[in-house]
Amino acid sequence: MAEDDFFYLGKILKTHGNKGHVIVLLDVDDPENYLATESVFLDLHGERVPFFIDSINLKHNRKAVVRFQEFDTLEDAESLAGLEMYLPATSLPRLNGNRFYFHEVIGFAVTDERFGPIGVVEDILELPHQSLFQIRHGEKEILVPVVDEIIVKVDRKKKTLLINAPDGLIEIYL
Repeated sequence: MAEDDFFYLGKILKTHGNKGHVIVLLDVDDPENYLATESVFLDLHGERVPFFIDSINLKHNRKAVVRFQEFDTLEDAESLAGLEMYLPATSLPRLNGNRFYFHEVIGFAVTDERFGPIGVVEDILELPHQSLFQIRHGEKEILVPVVDEIIVKVDRKKKTLLINAPDGLIEIYL
């Protein structure tokens, strides 16, 4: 599978106890949706390698205690600390309406209700307090907050986003 066929699930933070458990940070909106996950892909030296989960127990603040099969000791668990976890993009629950995964709108054409066509989503910048659409308009970049109040319509078939940007936001970039 290619790198684009995966989505980032989270990161293994540290060991937990001495029986092979680790604490992971799940970088997802609804961690409970992943409690039945049977395996993940860990990033080992740039390669995505499957690891099977023996148990997963959700804690608080998107953290969980996980034990991987055949990892029974503290030393085993220490070898996993710091590794990133991925799942195949095909395992994501399907979203409807204006809800979307960031990776799925990359390449969507963006139109503002007042300004008209403004460009194509090049990336989504995930900043500490807010995520931003990074939209390419010719040689220029337009940054628009990813918030429900601005997103009017997501059309997956046409690969388009209709937004209603605040007055003057688009114009400051052009």
